[in-house]
Amino acid sequence: MKLTELKYVSEAREKQFNKMGVFSQEDLVRLYPRDFLDLTRTNSIFEAYHNSKILIACEVLNVENNRYARRPYVKALCRQGEGLFQAIWFNQPYVATKLSPGEFLFYGRVQNKYGMGASLVNPTFEKCDKVRNLQGILPVYPLSGTLTQGAVRTAVRQALKNVNIVSAIPLPLQRKYGLSPLKEAYEKLHNPLSQRDIDGASERIAVEEYFLLVSAFKVIKGDGEIARLNNYSVTDENIREFLSRFPFGFTDGQKSAVGEIISDFRSPKIMNRLLQGDVGCGKTAVAMTAVYAALKSGYQAAMLAPTEVLARQNAEQLKKYLPEYNVRFLSGSTTAAEKREIKAGLKDGTVNAVCGTHAVLQKDVAFKNLSLVVCDEQQRFGVAQRSALTEKGDGCDCLVMSATPIPRTLSLVFYGDLDVTTIKEKPRSRQDISTSIIKESRYSDMLNWIGGETKRGRQAYFVCPKIEGDDEGTVMSVTELLEDLQKALPTVRFGLLHGKMNDKKKDEVMAAFKNKEYDCLVSTTVIEVGVDVPDATVMVIYNADRFGLSQLHQLRGRVGRGSVKSYCFLLSDNDSDIARERLAVLKNNSDGFAIAEFDLKLRGGGDFMGTRQSGRILTELKNLRFPVSAVFTAKAISDDAFSGAFDTTALRRAALQKYDSLKDVILN
Repeated sequence: MKLTELKYVSEAREKQFNKMGVFSQEDLVRLYPRDFLDLTRTNSIFEAYHNSKILIACEVLNVENNRYARRPYVKALCRQGEGLFQAIWFNQPYVATKLSPGEFLFYGRVQNKYGMGASLVNPTFEKCDKVRNLQGILPVYPLSGTLTQGAVRTAVRQALKNVNIVSAIPLPLQRKYGLSPLKEAYEKLHNPLSQRDIDGASERIAVEEYFLLVSAFKVIKGDGEIARLNNYSVTDENIREFLSRFPFGFTDGQKSAVGEIISDFRSPKIMNRLLQGDVGCGKTAVAMTAVYAALKSGYQAAMLAPTEVLARQNAEQLKKYLPEYNVRFLSGSTTAAEKREIKAGLKDGTVNAVCGTHAVLQKDVAFKNLSLVVCDEQQRFGVAQRSALTEKGDGCDCLVMSATPIPRTLSLVFYGDLDVTTIKEKPRSRQDISTSIIKESRYSDMLNWIGGETKRGRQAYFVCPKIEGDDEGTVMSVTELLEDLQKALPTVRFGLLHGKMNDKKKDEVMAAFKNKEYDCLVSTTVIEVGVDVPDATVMVIYNADRFGLSQLHQLRGRVGRGSVKSYCFLLSDNDSDIARERLAVLKNNSDGFAIAEFDLKLRGGGDFMGTRQSGRILTELKNLRFPVSAVFTAKAISDDAFSGAFDTTALRRAALQKYDSLKDVILN
């Protein structure tokens, strides 16, 4: 149903909705609120906790435009009762034209620290006389262009009357699991009377969405068990001989993983397995054993990595432990002549194994008898990219690896297309990392200590969460951080790395850091997956409270890879109880799986197949808050639907339609 059929939605307003991904009235119903405004009561800013979000009624006394460090900001002096406070808007100079002395409702985050008194940062606001007719709990929607909250609320209310939302879950199962009608859930989400309405509606919608996705994976996986075409001749004695080449003994976890992979090679079905383990647990050695098994059996193998530096490192390792085979490295920077030579060797079988980046996926890269594909850091590759490589051989086995046991990976595997192998132990040679939470008063001492470490040949990472600073002025950009560090440590050589650089430049910077052309690397989270730098012994993470715990643990794992004691410093000015609890978990725990479990309980299933670094939930669910139980409920219902006496034809169609609508997100 067209948006322009709604009252007050002109073609110009329709274009504004289109920019938000809303093209029909059904899309409008599925435009989830990003927040809710409870008008039933207002708060006192002087009694609010630091970092809490509140609604207050106040009087604006005066407004002024200012500028600080090239950043414009608007400051308003306000009064609530007998007390005065400030409201500040960063990078929003137009706010000054909309504010004037008078009574307003403000909704925003309280800053109450450093003895500076209470303030509101970037609050939304309305004149009191405009909201006196509004009551209860109001949904707050994302906006685009000239759209206002009032215009979106009006359009959503009309669309709710016109659109018929029907659940794909069979009616007997809805009754069995006590699910409310889906249409009712949407009505409560957009017109809640209480927080209970919001929570119940969010969970019901989440169950529906996850049910369809789980069902889609069931349909896809049901067709995915392919009979084995490649027969491996490698013997147990061969495997034992290969393991003896390593200068260390395999842990029980590594031995078990090798056993499962070899068992897959000897089974009647092709392998599609995830090798999951904490940072430094020895997954690469296990993967090299799988590559050896393929090559020893007369086949070819390909190892895919997300960065050129990591792919080159994998190639060097394979050459070291498989000297009897022809192993080559292939990337976008490989010379044209060398590319032709490698491609010809892969095609005629004289090249036994290749390690590379996405260049290996090119159509003109052909193999004589490819039987094994290994994807390093699987979270950086989608199903489509893995398939593009496995399709270069007949009946290829696929092994994907991840050092990130985060809720996203665990959730995907829970009902995805992979069997799972987990390595829990770490090799004895792995260094423990001392983790500390650094307050502002100790910051200068920390920098001076790091400066001393660089004189001893040590290297350090400095990580901040964003390429650009935030509007609240509480997060420094990576370039601003670099400038500050260069002033504080003028004799230290700093490199800069962030996601807006092209892949070639990123690889050059990382290689230069490994070769000790830089003492320190100032970066965003792009170093979360990277090359081993044995002399990197210090990790400094700014605004640590803004990262997920598993991501912090992954960043911490960039150090401690040599023989020298390593350190991780967490910087945070967030004094909330939750922030302190989260960082304390990381400080006192080195088990990535235990940290991931705590993170899962704290944040929910979250970004189980969304984009990296952003921390956002899947596009269609990004503004819903729901408990982890919704995922497990959806799986239980899906199991019942496919094993019960229901007609699953319509369900399969709906599930695959959902999969098709989201496959670009899912696959990439």
